[in-house]
Amino acid sequence: MNPTQFAKALEKQGITLTEKQMQQFDTYFKTLVEWNEKINLTALTEEEDVYLKHFYDSISAAFYHDFTANQHICDVGAGAGFPSIPLKICFPNIKVTIVDSLQKRIGFLNHLAAQLELTDVAFYHDRAETFGKNGKFRESFDTVMARAVARMSVLSELCIPLVKKNGVFIAMKGAQATEELESGKTAIEVLGGEIESTNTFTLPEENSERSIVIVRKKRQSPKKYPRKPGTPNKEPIE
Repeated sequence: MNPTQFAKALEKQGITLTEKQMQQFDTYFKTLVEWNEKINLTALTEEEDVYLKHFYDSISAAFYHDFTANQHICDVGAGAGFPSIPLKICFPNIKVTIVDSLQKRIGFLNHLAAQLELTDVAFYHDRAETFGKNGKFRESFDTVMARAVARMSVLSELCIPLVKKNGVFIAMKGAQATEELESGKTAIEVLGGEIESTNTFTLPEENSERSIVIVRKKRQSPKKYPRKPGTPNKEPIE
């Protein structure tokens, strides 16, 4: 998917990019490739792959959730900024907070935000488990997102405690979403969430399956969650 095809595919979904936004994606791509030589950010460095599998894939969350409204998004384990930075380029009014456990990636994101001239973005070097216990952030976000971070039972414990009541947790998944949801149902329930929708589609060109799972936060998350770093992964809520 080249930049022109990328813009056309988004237009079909009702998202029209300005020249400035197209320029930002171009800068994002070039900065990603340049920094990838120093630190491992992505296995994909071909322009067509980055535009399809990172940029378009990240923005696909907007096909099922309204990002035009003012909202504060927390992106857990964003790595090189996916999905929140492509969404921020498309919807400049959103506020973005990214938490990632690797300092080098935070360094990249700070540099990237300056290059793209983004405002209302904040980056925190922290483990999601610790971040979710912090009174400043806990239950303070309208939308919490994660893409390709962990299986649903683990991810729910890392993300749902950060969502404010009536807010949403959006999990971006591949083909395994249905079975992951089956095993993650208990965790979602325990943490105060309810599955609102599961949206499945295929990525253009390569036709691989993707799922966007939207969980609505109905109740406060019990104080004991998230548990200490490493525990959610070793002993998922089941």
